[in-house]
Amino acid sequence: MDSAAVLARHRKEKKDLQNQVTGLKKQASKKNRKQVNAKCEELSRELEERHARELAELEHEGGEQKADDAAEDGQVTPEELLAQLELEQPAAAAAPAPQAVASGRRGNRRKEKLARREAEVARIKAEAAAEAAEQPDLSKGEEALLQQLCSTAGLRAVDIQPDGHCLFASVLDQLRARHGERACEPYCLPQSYEGPRSAAEMDVWALRKLACCQVREHPDDFVPYLFDEQTLELQDVATYTAAIESSAKWGGEIELLALSQVFRCCISVLMAGRSTHRVNEQHAVNPELKLVYYKHSYALGEHYNSLRDAA
Repeated sequence: MDSAAVLARHRKEKKDLQNQVTGLKKQASKKNRKQVNAKCEELSRELEERHARELAELEHEGGEQKADDAAEDGQVTPEELLAQLELEQPAAAAAPAPQAVASGRRGNRRKEKLARREAEVARIKAEAAAEAAEQPDLSKGEEALLQQLCSTAGLRAVDIQPDGHCLFASVLDQLRARHGERACEPYCLPQSYEGPRSAAEMDVWALRKLACCQVREHPDDFVPYLFDEQTLELQDVATYTAAIESSAKWGGEIELLALSQVFRCCISVLMAGRSTHRVNEQHAVNPELKLVYYKHSYALGEHYNSLRDAA
């Protein structure tokens, strides 16, 4: 990696981010200015952290180059041992039988050298296995902590199918459990929404449509969440909502906010190692919907479950 090229790219990315931040702040309304400023600070912090990591990697690569130079003087790094072992094992197997004393000595030296390298490779693998065994099991730790938090709060998790619909299915379960048999204030359904009007009749596709209609009708509320950190540009609302509405694409912060506005309630998300995330708490008039978020416990990645009262 060329250090000059990396530094030049860093300067360009900082300049691009400054331009994007300026554009975001210009588009911010009085209603969402606080969210936009927070998002801009988060993007700046993430860019600085990534640049710091890349510079550290660049410095590390410089150290590896020194190690390569040392290897040329007779020192061999562990990585080279693995590579050389793969190359020399077939060569050793194909070597002809020694015909003279000198050839025999060379063959013995080769075998001894190969044996030493095999022993070194075995040592490296053993150390790596021991180090991996000492690493904490994030899945078990997360599950234990969330179970404890649920128990303390008098809640129990309801297993939801771990697929792209899990957020919407969890919200649907909560609507039926917490709004279905209670007197609630009327929902604020988007004008463009056409579909079931009650939670009992809705499915995950209806919730996807509700969320997308809400985003399209009130785009300013979602500007901070539509910023694409890969392209450093705002995502097109129509393109984004079309994907959410017509596929099993994972839902997230945008959909939580949209649905909390539609159902006029707070949606809380219990998480391990962080305080409970509460969406739309200030404007809630209907009973709270409660979800739990898993980051490490499912093979497909991030996941939401519904939280029912334990009693």
